[in-house]
Amino acid sequence: MNTEEYQNFAREKLGFEFKDIELLVTALTHRSYVNEHKKSTKDHNERLEFLGDAVLELVTSDFLYRNYDEPEGIMTAWRSALVRTESIGESGEELGYGPLVRLSKGEKHGSSRAHAVILADCFEAVIGAIYLDQGYDAAKDFISKHILVKIDKILEEGSWRDPKSYLQELAQHNDGATPVYKVLNEEGPDHDKTFTVGVYVGKQIKGQGIGHSKQEAEGRAAAEAVKVYLKTNKTASEKKA
Repeated sequence: MNTEEYQNFAREKLGFEFKDIELLVTALTHRSYVNEHKKSTKDHNERLEFLGDAVLELVTSDFLYRNYDEPEGIMTAWRSALVRTESIGESGEELGYGPLVRLSKGEKHGSSRAHAVILADCFEAVIGAIYLDQGYDAAKDFISKHILVKIDKILEEGSWRDPKSYLQELAQHNDGATPVYKVLNEEGPDHDKTFTVGVYVGKQIKGQGIGHSKQEAEGRAAAEAVKVYLKTNKTASEKKA
């Protein structure tokens, strides 16, 4: 990939040209790529991800504060639903920057769930790059267009609720059972482990999730299982109607 391809992406998908295109290149560079190309590449996206995460949280918090008169706990849950990995990873897919993400050969052949986490991390890094290159207002517009527009859907589906608590309610109501979480896979060095967790109701697996901690992976597995239950219940209701 050359810098012109990244600039074309910025023009077509973001609506502007980067003053420093290397910021966008770095935002889409995974640590594994740097480890594999130490002589030619020094920077990966983790610092930009750190910055972008903070900007994303500020913009989202400001939006919720100004538009909704709800208690702090409710708005915190709504914000978490808006900025969680699944939401921002989905936005990354929609933007289509996947082919521009620089990965090691091993990461390129990783699972679809691992790729989803990487896309989400890159999305936050892109926010950081936009903030540094174009300023706060440009970053705010980007977040509004790709993240904040999802609030109505989140409120309608109730997906802002804590997924593990919500799953427990659904599992007990539908199957009279309590969800059980099991680690299915664990890989990576101690300082950067990735866990894959499955959630079971009875003997049936209802969802899987991947994360940098067991708790994070459990939450994502629960969120996937909640979708399965809601879809099943919706289908059952439609058949009755």
